[in-house]
Amino acid sequence: MRQTTIAGILWLALVLLPTRTLGQFPAGNGGSTANGSGKPNVSARLEVMEKALEAQQKQILFLEDELKSRDAQLQQLQQQVTQTQAAVNEAVKQAVQESQSVAAQSAPVEQLEEVKKDVDDLKGGAAAMALNLQETQKSAREQAESPLALHFKGVTITPGGFMAFETVYRNRALGADINTPFNSIQFPGSGQNALSEFYASGRQSRISMLAEGKLSDIRLSGYVEADFLSAAVTSNNNQSNSYALRQRQVWGQASYHDWTITGGQMWSLVTETKKGLDNRSEALPMTIDAQYTTGFSWERQPGIRIVRKFNDHFWAGASVENPSTTFAARGNASNFALGGPGNSGGLYNSTANYSFNATPDVIVKVAFEPGFGHYELFAIGSRFRDRVYPCAEPPLGGCNGNPPSAQSSYISSRNGAGFGANARITLFKQLDLGVHGLAGNGVGRYGTAGLPDATVNADGTLALLRSYQALGTLEWHTPRFDWYMNAGEEYIGKRWEIDPVSLKPVGYGSPLFVTSGCFTETLPASGNGFSFGPLLNCNADTQRVIEGTVGFWLKLHSGPKGRLQFGPQYSYVSRNAWAGTGGTPKGIENMVMTSFRYYLP
Repeated sequence: MRQTTIAGILWLALVLLPTRTLGQFPAGNGGSTANGSGKPNVSARLEVMEKALEAQQKQILFLEDELKSRDAQLQQLQQQVTQTQAAVNEAVKQAVQESQSVAAQSAPVEQLEEVKKDVDDLKGGAAAMALNLQETQKSAREQAESPLALHFKGVTITPGGFMAFETVYRNRALGADINTPFNSIQFPGSGQNALSEFYASGRQSRISMLAEGKLSDIRLSGYVEADFLSAAVTSNNNQSNSYALRQRQVWGQASYHDWTITGGQMWSLVTETKKGLDNRSEALPMTIDAQYTTGFSWERQPGIRIVRKFNDHFWAGASVENPSTTFAARGNASNFALGGPGNSGGLYNSTANYSFNATPDVIVKVAFEPGFGHYELFAIGSRFRDRVYPCAEPPLGGCNGNPPSAQSSYISSRNGAGFGANARITLFKQLDLGVHGLAGNGVGRYGTAGLPDATVNADGTLALLRSYQALGTLEWHTPRFDWYMNAGEEYIGKRWEIDPVSLKPVGYGSPLFVTSGCFTETLPASGNGFSFGPLLNCNADTQRVIEGTVGFWLKLHSGPKGRLQFGPQYSYVSRNAWAGTGGTPKGIENMVMTSFRYYLP
């Protein structure tokens, strides 16, 4: 490639640079005489030069294409442009000298006028050519300095992400970073409520990479995204602040005409999108809080998704995704089991609990874009199960008066389902209005607040909890500011009964649970300074979590070198519990967050 370029430049130099006088060109070769009179044939020479300039322009275009993948050749292109401009200037200079020579020889007036016209045309063409060369040089420099993507063996690789410095202030301590554990907001009796907390963090900084390749009829792509919101065994805020890199998204995708199949860890199909059902178009809240906002339904989990695009207005998709069971129960006997701690030899976290799931969650969804907004309808299907031990608490049936044992144990299953909708519309080209809702049995874990899917009956069988999640968003976009307001709520129903053996209430949200201790502070659990006293006789279960958020992003700079932005956010959160015998506990949290981010271009 480089040899071909050098040869082309040498050929242009031989054509353009005047190394001989007109009288030295043989007749008939377009350079020596006109009408056999010995006078210079300027028209013929102009024709040669125009062809040379045209060839040179093609060479410049070829070099422009080559610069897209070879930044190092920018200097070579600049040298070629300089040489070409010098050659054009020299050619114009010689043409002027030839016209003057013709005038000195007392050529006829008609011939002098013709020569003058040809010279003027040559000057105009040279000026236009110089302007084109300058534009080409500018475009090539911009592409070389700021490539949007890298190219490797036919694959386009686009890096992305941002670097963040963020702070969080809470008027009641939670011991949490930039992501808020909404279902852990303390009730009034907690000693933590007497202290506020402030933390600074860079852990939400994100790195990503998109790889894209194309076959004859199939477009292939892959995406990986990670941040540092993971805590390793040695992570702390004391000195090194060393937190672990964590997987957010890792997936591959193949698109064939109107069909798309995606596999890997990604945003759940439950998550609202802005365009069709496309990955990487998720309509995420604009919050600083890495846990987003109450009422927002989402998961990032492994799955396989198939989407069919019918036209520019309608999409349909289905996915099978990784399941899990989250549950909460009080007072139950040890007559059930549904999972266990992770097996470190199986690459699971031995300090976390995993449910033993029977089938994946199944999600179906349709999206409409009639020309005035984006609308979605979706449904979730889940299956829950546990192992029940009816003889663990005699004298329940099947024990025949024998001591507690695993005799007659069996598997109990339940089917859960949820239905949801999303709507987003843009007004005045700047104002975005969004509404989201999800309701069903066993869908609590799909909400930001992390409420449970199920509780346990007295006999050890699972009882699914009914819940709903709702979110309204208002966003105002200008060239310098992005303003946002969110109002969301997540509700979880109660499900309880009286154990016929212990005669105590069991399950979730019973009005017979004792809650009097939720309002009384206790002494620290130890003298190490890091153990506030636990709440005694505080058996309160969350009924609803409500959050209101307001904030904005100021775009300090946005251009080919990246984007720099700053934003503050205020949130008010209320965690309300089901009423018990000692009252109705309620936890309140006020939070102020700030973020300073640099996004890669």
